[in-house]
Amino acid sequence: MKLVFLYGLPATGKLTVAEELAKRTGWPLFHNHRVVDLLLPIFPFGSAGFVALREEIWLSVFAEAARANGPGLIFTFAPETSVRPDFPERAASTVAKESGDTIFIELICGKDVLRARLGDASRHAHGKLVSAAQFDQLDAAGAFAYPMPKPALSLDTGRMAPDEAARRIAALL
Repeated sequence: MKLVFLYGLPATGKLTVAEELAKRTGWPLFHNHRVVDLLLPIFPFGSAGFVALREEIWLSVFAEAARANGPGLIFTFAPETSVRPDFPERAASTVAKESGDTIFIELICGKDVLRARLGDASRHAHGKLVSAAQFDQLDAAGAFAYPMPKPALSLDTGRMAPDEAARRIAALL
């Protein structure tokens, strides 16, 4: 199995690109907010229980998907400091234990594009960060200063349509 690990700042288009990639490949999409939404009614964001369970669920899904021996899984991830810094390596190791590969794909865009996207209705629907002021505060506080492995591909979603980004990712698979 190949784990396509799409990452980037909030509003860089991870879910939109992932949905396009899922259409192209037929691979399942594991949007990270599904787990966040599951845990938030029980644990405050960033609390010890939230962090531990979020990562445990993510890793368990990767392991079971790899054991199922499907061709691939698409995962969206917003690097931020409530996630333990070794999570990407643990994700890759989990998949590798089942003879799978992890492909890190970085999505970027200019901060002006990012701020404009924060208010999109789709972000509200998924309970995502929607405030440019809050983004700026978090960014200034270092919340997004998170160590990620070198990506196989870095795509500027401010300069290309989601279907083009998905096409380029699919070409690597």
